[in-house]
Amino acid sequence: MTQTIGFIGLGNMGGGMAANLAAKGFAVRAFDLSADALARAVAAGCVAAGSAAEAAAGADAVVTMLPAGAHVASVYRESLFAGARAGALLIDCSTIDVATARQVAGEAADKGFAAVDAPVSGGIAAANAGTLTFMVGGSDAAFSRAQPILAAMGKAVIHAGDSGAGQAAKVANNMLLGASMVATAEAFLLAQKLGLDAQRFFDIASVSSGQCWSMTSYCPLPGVGPETPADRDYHGGFAAALMLKDLRLSQQAAADVGADTPMGARATELYEAFAAAGQGGLDFSAIIKALKQG
Repeated sequence: MTQTIGFIGLGNMGGGMAANLAAKGFAVRAFDLSADALARAVAAGCVAAGSAAEAAAGADAVVTMLPAGAHVASVYRESLFAGARAGALLIDCSTIDVATARQVAGEAADKGFAAVDAPVSGGIAAANAGTLTFMVGGSDAAFSRAQPILAAMGKAVIHAGDSGAGQAAKVANNMLLGASMVATAEAFLLAQKLGLDAQRFFDIASVSSGQCWSMTSYCPLPGVGPETPADRDYHGGFAAALMLKDLRLSQQAAADVGADTPMGARATELYEAFAAAGQGGLDFSAIIKALKQG
């Protein structure tokens, strides 16, 4: 029996995700405030809904992919809790603060819904290709229901723990990614000033103890290693403004639990300045430009 999925939020990530669900045989009712985004979803095999509540009505599961915690809480409280059928599974794939994720999951449970937070890693290309990684927070039973739906959109679906654990994993992972990109950029700039050829430094460091994903898979210098946004003048990929959003969430979470994250804090400061200089639309690896000028 074909499962019906309500999908709310068809932006750069959500559009590709909804299209993959439709391609894998799910009946997808999609909604977005953007008429253009909704038209693209319809062209990819989804059915247009006139509102979030209409997308959710009668669906077996509802997927949300929204900008921030305030949007998720609003859609859940104003549309899903009233509009979704009893017992429906609510899957939030947005990247939001841990506290809001736990709060809306608790409210959902009180109203008889199953809920998971399932933020993603992989970016726009992975969303379009169906190769995202999902970090999932929620009960074992809710995860079991969510797993085949998420698997239709990704290559890895990992149960991180109870409600909020998916968001905790996402912000910790992206804090590490942001800080490691800064360190990778610094290392390349230092190597160059010391007279090392960038490709030779890559060849050495990528098989030595300093190697990391930011170097071997996402090198911030053009013409070195696999093709990355650096080879496209830092366009495409994962925008610096989105990295800043995740870094801010990491620092909010750190403050909430009293965790000391000096590298995360410094990375946040650097991306704050980069975005304030009007560079937030560039890929986050373009931070090397700011370090080169500094």
